[in-house]
Amino acid sequence: MPEGDTVHRAAQRLDEALHGLQVERFELRVPKFATSDLRGETVHEVVARGKHLLHRIGDFTLHSHLKMEGRWHVYRDGERWRAPAYQARAIVGAAGVETVGFEIADVDLVRTRDEESIVGHLGPDPLGDAWDAAEAARRLSADTRVVHVALQDQRNIAGFGNEYVNEILFVRGILPTTPAAETDAAGIV
Repeated sequence: MPEGDTVHRAAQRLDEALHGLQVERFELRVPKFATSDLRGETVHEVVARGKHLLHRIGDFTLHSHLKMEGRWHVYRDGERWRAPAYQARAIVGAAGVETVGFEIADVDLVRTRDEESIVGHLGPDPLGDAWDAAEAARRLSADTRVVHVALQDQRNIAGFGNEYVNEILFVRGILPTTPAAETDAAGIV
């Protein structure tokens, strides 16, 4: 599963490609949203929140989560896709550019005012504008599970995966099986 920084870089790449453009092609290849059409709407921004990607288009948010194998590609006009079409789950195209989400596990479309229903449970994101280290430390220190599990719980801190959790614990000299509540949560954060 990609770590949060990978998702943030993907959001940055997608935002650079789509920001401010009017949607000309919009396809969600999931039954629940197959008839959704945001053509003619403007892409306000594409941002990451933890490991979640949020395309804010018109009054809506296209939410996607990459899980283990998902990825978003950016193509210029006439460029051939680098993955098979049957793996495409979401397509957002505008003048001169087409972005395609391949093998994305989660795809949702909600009004932007309701996007908290999808990502509101997430803890502070170290790469987000609203990063709150004290809140992240508070959440981590209140968790009674082993620290390795507590750090991967996106409700405590959004964006960490197995790789970064292992590195953080190694650098801090903390056994992964130590209860989170018995660690220096502020030092970990």
